[in-house]
Amino acid sequence: MEFTTAEPFLHNGLLQSFELTKYILKTNVYPREPSPLKELREVTAKHPWNLMSTAPDSGQIMGMLLKLINAKKTIEIGVYTGYSLLLTALSIPHDAMIIAIDPNKETYEIGLPIIQKAGVEHKINFIESQALPVLDKLLQNKDNEGIFDFAFVDADKENYLNYHERLLKLVKVGGLIVFDNTLWGGTVAQPEEAVSEDRKESRRSIIEFNNSVSIDQRIEIALTPSGDGLTICRRIR
Repeated sequence: MEFTTAEPFLHNGLLQSFELTKYILKTNVYPREPSPLKELREVTAKHPWNLMSTAPDSGQIMGMLLKLINAKKTIEIGVYTGYSLLLTALSIPHDAMIIAIDPNKETYEIGLPIIQKAGVEHKINFIESQALPVLDKLLQNKDNEGIFDFAFVDADKENYLNYHERLLKLVKVGGLIVFDNTLWGGTVAQPEEAVSEDRKESRRSIIEFNNSVSIDQRIEIALTPSGDGLTICRRIR
């Protein structure tokens, strides 16, 4: 693993200062970041949509969760250049599998050479599609219910509740569903009039999602302020 003091870009962190965010990244995250992830992070930094990528500190938490539950079958909704996808592939066993869904194959192919070089492409079944039709097709086969260990969602916020309902059927009891961006740059705690127009619709969807999962008796939840907010749901029934 490699370490660099260079910082190609920072996510919209929620801590009290960017200096504190940098401190966490440089003392805890980057020194343990596998070199393929570092390479993909730096390649992604050159892309105009780079803030869509999973925050490295959130990725570190996900990697630990995947190993703690010994995940072997996973689903990823929203791939972008593949930082979280590569992290998952590096964290799960050699014979494990990931169904990765994204309507934009072009951005996935930015990270694909690095995924191939890391020797983990065989774990990935990339499906170029909107996610809901793929999930619905999986659910048409009752044998798919409760067979997945882990799911990660970083996609259109307006469908977070729709993804949640379907993934609760696909993920087994004791399995995890992780949602990214659930604090939406801190705007969830701001009055609506203080939020820019381009963020209002997604903010409303995130607030609705947060309110819903907070009282959902089928899961246990934890919301961490890493990255842009990471909600971890553990299915209990």
